[in-house]
Amino acid sequence: MYQATVPPMMHSLNNLVAILEKAMAHAEAQKIDPTVLLNSRLYPDMFPLSRQIQIASDIARRGSARLAGIEPPVFEDNETTFTELIDRLKQNIAYLQTLNPEQIDGSEENTIVLPVRDEEMTFKGLPFLLYFIQPNFYFHVTTAYDILRHCGVELGKFDFLGKTD
Repeated sequence: MYQATVPPMMHSLNNLVAILEKAMAHAEAQKIDPTVLLNSRLYPDMFPLSRQIQIASDIARRGSARLAGIEPPVFEDNETTFTELIDRLKQNIAYLQTLNPEQIDGSEENTIVLPVRDEEMTFKGLPFLLYFIQPNFYFHVTTAYDILRHCGVELGKFDFLGKTD
């Protein structure tokens, strides 16, 4: 459970840091106000780039903590610059680094109660990971990538995938 959760999400969050750094450089080189990119979205009813980054980091942090049976730290959603979003991602990576396999392995059958608006969703640990955490996390990471790619930031598949060790 740990290997399927924490390392891949840290990897993708690190990739998002590099992607946001490219976006920041692109905005500067093209003389684009960075807020244009940060507020860009793929469709009017979708969240903008900044919110996609916040949600991806929340899913990584909160999902891992729930699997570990601990309360995650709360991060305010108040980032308005690329630098602030990059710092948020780095803070999430640092938090994930505090988790260890012993906290998460064996959580396949644990009951996870997830507050969603005015309701609660209940999962067992493995379905929570496979059908909630992973698809939601990668949806928001992919959407962030797609927004920037759509805006002309020179990104390719390997920016999304990152380097493997």
